[in-house]
Amino acid sequence: MKPHISTPGVTRQFTQLLSVTPRGVRLARLLAAQQLAEWGWPPSCTARESAAVVVAEPAANAVTHGRVKDRCFRLGLVVEAPNTLRVEVADPRGERRPQPRTTTVPGPDPDESGRGPVLVDALAPRWGTEPRPPSGKTVWACLPLT
Repeated sequence: MKPHISTPGVTRQFTQLLSVTPRGVRLARLLAAQQLAEWGWPPSCTARESAAVVVAEPAANAVTHGRVKDRCFRLGLVVEAPNTLRVEVADPRGERRPQPRTTTVPGPDPDESGRGPVLVDALAPRWGTEPRPPSGKTVWACLPLT
């Protein structure tokens, strides 16, 4: 059963600051799944499972590459019409931006690291980065909620 999400005038959005620790990454993934459940997506639906993976990848990168002492990363979820979830993970390191990759691009061994962009590419038809002034960045991805 698909939830009805096209209520006029109602914006579904969620934002949470999280610690730049492995626990923060785990919590971001769990909060995304929980928020989608509150919005009506059942536990075993593809949208919730995909969102959890897509949230985990930029959150892990925020912890690994975007860490700045005494600063958090921000998780944002917005349901956009008609049935799209926009996932946003913002961190304070604007100079380090992920690039879309495929498994055919030379680089780190995919068994070791560097799988995040490949996973996000596979699950999100659109994703990218944008500056977050004064010095940060936001990694965003749009997922279908069907």
